[in-house]
Amino acid sequence: MAPNESEGGGKRVKAVMRSYRVIGVLREQGTVRINDVADALGVPTSTAHVHLKTLEAAGYVVKDEHGYRLGLRFLRDGSITRGRLDVYGASRSEIKDLAESTGEVANLGVEENGQRVIVYQAEGDKAVYDNAPIGEFTHMHWTALGKAILAELPGERVTEIVDEYGLPTKTDHTISDRDALLEELETIRERGYALEDEERRDGIRSIAVPLVSDGSVIGAVSLSGPKERFNDDRIVDELFPALRDRKNVIEVKYAYD
Repeated sequence: MAPNESEGGGKRVKAVMRSYRVIGVLREQGTVRINDVADALGVPTSTAHVHLKTLEAAGYVVKDEHGYRLGLRFLRDGSITRGRLDVYGASRSEIKDLAESTGEVANLGVEENGQRVIVYQAEGDKAVYDNAPIGEFTHMHWTALGKAILAELPGERVTEIVDEYGLPTKTDHTISDRDALLEELETIRERGYALEDEERRDGIRSIAVPLVSDGSVIGAVSLSGPKERFNDDRIVDELFPALRDRKNVIEVKYAYD
C-alpha cells in the first residue's frame, strides 16, 4: 500500500458521504440556493458549491433560475432497482387488486438495512393517503408492514435492529419498550397479521401480513386507512381474509415465476 493510499481513500469516502448529505438537503427542502445547503450542513459556501456542481455534472442535480433541485435520474435509478426485486414482480398486480376490492391504500414493503421501505402502492376509490410515499424508509416498529416483517425475522436479527435504531416514538401510541415489542411480535405470529394502531400517524390504522418463501421473510403487504373504517370487525371479517388470499397468491408467484 502506498503511504498516502489509506489517507486518500478516507478523504474520498468523506467527500462521497458529504455529497449524499447534500442530496438529503435537496430531498427535504426542494429547490435550494448554495447558501441553503451550506447552512444546513455547516460547511463553507465554496464546499457546498463544489458538491452541487459535481452532482449537476453527473446529472443528479439540476440548476434553474430558482436554484438547485434533484434530477429525474433518481427516478430512473429507483425504477430500475425496484424492477429487479422479485417480490415486486410477484406482488404488483395483487396489490392493485387489493386496493380496488377494498377501496383502501394497499402497500408492499420490504426490509433494508433494518428499516421498512415502501416498494409499491396502489389506491382504491375510498383511499385516504397516509403520507407514506413509495421509497419511504421508517423504523420497523412504527408500522404494520415493519412489524409483520420483524415477526418473521430470526430473534438475533430483531435484536440487532433494535440495538442499532432503538425504539423511538412517532406518536403517543408507538411501542417504545423492547419487551412490549417482543410480546407483540409473538401475538402477530399467533394471529397471522400485524396491526398498526395510530403508531406512525394519528387517525390511521393499518393491517399487514408477511410474505414468506423457503422459510425466509421477503416482505409484507398491508392495507391502511382512517381508524373509523378500520374497525376491529372489518379487520377480522374482511381485510385480513383479503390480505391472506393475496399473500398466498404472491408467495406462489414468487416461488414459481
